[in-house]
Amino acid sequence: MYQIALCDDETAELDKVEKLLEVYGKKNGGCFFQIKRFESAEELLLEVEDGKYEPDLVLLDIYMKGRLGIEAAKQLRERGMRCGVVFLTVSREHALDAFGVDAAQYLLKPVAEDTLFPVLDKLFGDMAEAQKKCLLLEGNGKIYRVVLRDIVYCEAQRKMQCIYMSNGTSLMLRMTMAKIYEKLSLYSEFVKVGVAYIVNLEHIDNMNTQELQMDNGDKIYLPRGAHRILRGQYFDYYCEEKA
Repeated sequence: MYQIALCDDETAELDKVEKLLEVYGKKNGGCFFQIKRFESAEELLLEVEDGKYEPDLVLLDIYMKGRLGIEAAKQLRERGMRCGVVFLTVSREHALDAFGVDAAQYLLKPVAEDTLFPVLDKLFGDMAEAQKKCLLLEGNGKIYRVVLRDIVYCEAQRKMQCIYMSNGTSLMLRMTMAKIYEKLSLYSEFVKVGVAYIVNLEHIDNMNTQELQMDNGDKIYLPRGAHRILRGQYFDYYCEEKA
């Protein structure tokens, strides 16, 4: 079941969007998501920061008292959250800023079925496809189902592999780098960096000749010569994805 966060400082707007979502759910085979309401960006960020809540989709107003919706979305991205973001607003003023936080859509109020529902169709479709891409990994006497898009990077630590996830958690498994790379190399978003790392290209925030900055805040220092190869892999992946 998907978690949807609604964030607006006007109760009437929260009511309108919640009713639209309920109609959408009924039209698409029943309730397959849960809605949680927030009346400020601070309230949403506090819930996420405490680890109590991890939404799959956030619909938020841009103009709110205290903190703007754009600022809240940036904070979510800085914490490594890959949730879908849809801005609901009365003005086009911050439309370009929406691209900087990888927003799925920017909708002008009043929001209606004909504008919101196609966006939801695409987002839920993309989420369903992403959930299908997962690995079953065995370690510590357990079997773990790991969603590929949630893996930020893997780090070899002696005979262990540490898998860092987008929600801030990590998974330590007793297996070789060769074994885990054999599984991950089947997917073009995963590349090997030096002898100790496997990186998800979708989680790279920026890079230079010396280091990678991942979107969860971690830095990975690059061995000599790795930047040129990695830069080529990065551009090849995104050119192929957009083609």
